[in-house]
Formats: sequence, structure tokens, C-alpha cells
Amino acid sequence: MTMLLDLALVAWLLALAVHVARARDDQGAIIAFIAFGLLLGLGWTRLSAIDVAMTEVAIGGGVTGMLLLRAEARLRKRSSRPPAPNRTAKAGAAIACTLAAAGLALAVLSFPSPAPTLAPAAAAALDATGLGNPVTAVLLAYRALDTLLEKVVLLLALLGVWSLAPDQLWGGAPEVRQALAPPPFVYLARVLPPFGVLIAVYMCWVGADAPGGTFQAGTVLAAMWLLVMLAGLRPAPETRRTTLRLLLVGGPALFFAIGFLGFAIAGGFLAYPEGAAKPIIVGIEAALTISIALTLGLLVAGPSSRAPAP
Repeated sequence: MTMLLDLALVAWLLALAVHVARARDDQGAIIAFIAFGLLLGLGWTRLSAIDVAMTEVAIGGGVTGMLLLRAEARLRKRSSRPPAPNRTAKAGAAIACTLAAAGLALAVLSFPSPAPTLAPAAAAALDATGLGNPVTAVLLAYRALDTLLEKVVLLLALLGVWSLAPDQLWGGAPEVRQALAPPPFVYLARVLPPFGVLIAVYMCWVGADAPGGTFQAGTVLAAMWLLVMLAGLRPAPETRRTTLRLLLVGGPALFFAIGFLGFAIAGGFLAYPEGAAKPIIVGIEAALTISIALTLGLLVAGPSSRAPAP
């Protein structure tokens, strides 16, 4: 029975992938892409990769889908649409995708058995961090520098989005509210955020010992914030606000500060003192959750479209 469910899941994923590639309606293709992300999260769950599944659902099926929907809405407002690709371009893209997929499959199938892994070494050192979740240990202890740079890249991406605003609108607020938000949507925006915030706090708190963590929690918070703004219950903030900018850089700044402090207290950059690694990492994750939530929400909101208030 389990095998039949797995085969059905694979069939649905392949069918959705083909539909996304062949759909002529942009909005329909995006909705199918969101469904693909949700089903792919279920696939990762079947592989017992719970942290990856949560990230896929939140980012692949959530934030990315909303970004694409907003981009499609902006393009729809334009008077002229770009010309559709001809058959030669479509065939070239199909061949390139097929070759890339075949190359990835060949690489995966050529792995030695058993595949080389650092999992035993990581698990052996897990007690020294005080963490129960090996994924959090990898992201914030063993490869903390990679995680830090990822957060910096997010901020740089936001600066790139903000730079698209005209000079006279710099520092103003983006326009997120829907023109005619249906009443059920507004009701959902009033009822759902308290539960979403509670779930995000829980995911951040348990991320040190169980599946969850800062990125998943930040994504849930960003989704709740966007829901409120789209329903018109709260306007998008002006990007020139000092408090907003401090919260945006607060997480990475704390990460950097603790990293340099490691030279004095633990003998290296991003090294944690013995016995205090877990509370320090939990503090970093809490600060990063707020920064990630604001960054993702503002990335979806887009550049400023209203001049700053005098």
C-alpha cells in the first residue's frame, strides 16, 4: 500500500511538472507550481527529511509562489505582452532540461554504496553543541559561516529590489493591498495571524532539538504579515524607517558580533564557548527569525510605489 502511495505521489509530481511547462496561462502555471511545491514537501516527508520538507513547503510552495503571482499581476497590467517563444526555443529549452535532469540522475545513481557521509562525525560531535537537531547543528555550528552569508545575500537581494524604485519614491512604501479583497479573505486575515505567529514561535523554539528552525519560522511570520497587508488591514511600512532597517540587519549583525566575539572566548570566528553553545544559537535564531520574516515580506511587497510622507 505504501508503495502505491509513493508511486501515485511521483505520478502527480511528474504530471504537475509537465503541466507547469506546457501551460499557456501564466496564472494557472503558477498555481500548479505552488501545488507542485506542496506535493514535493510531502515527498521529502516520505524520505524522512522533515526539515527539508518544511522549507520546501514554506519557500517553494509559499513565498516563491506569491512572488510569481505578484510578478504576473504586474506584467498583466502592461498594455503589451512579450512575444511567446517559438517552437525552436521551446524545443531547445526542453532538450536542455532533459540533459540537465539526465546528468543529475546519472550523478546520483553513480554514487558508491554506501555513499560517503560525514553524518557519523556530525552525530558524534552533537553533544558538544547541546543541540538535539543535527540539521540546526550543521547550519549554526559546523557550517555557521555559510548560514551567515546566506542571510547577508537575502539582505542584498532586498536592496536590489528596493533599488528598482524611482528616485522620487526612494524610502517610501510599497503597494501591497489588493484592490478588491473579498470578504472571506479579509476574515481569514483577521483570524489566521495569531495562530500563525504562535506556530512560528514554536518552530523557532523547538528548532534546536526538533525539526523546525529560523527559516521556516521566519517564512510563516512573513506569510502572516503579507496576508494582513494584502487584505488592507495594515499598510506596508515605509522603507526609510530606522526601526525597520535596524530589525532587518539585527539578525545578521548579532550573528557577526557573536562570530567575532568567538575569537576572544572560544579561540576562533563563530566558535562557541563550551557549555554555552545552545543558548547562544537559540538567541541567534530568534534574532534571525525576525530579520528573515521582514526580509521575505518586503521582497514580496516589492519596491516603493508611494512617495515617503513629508
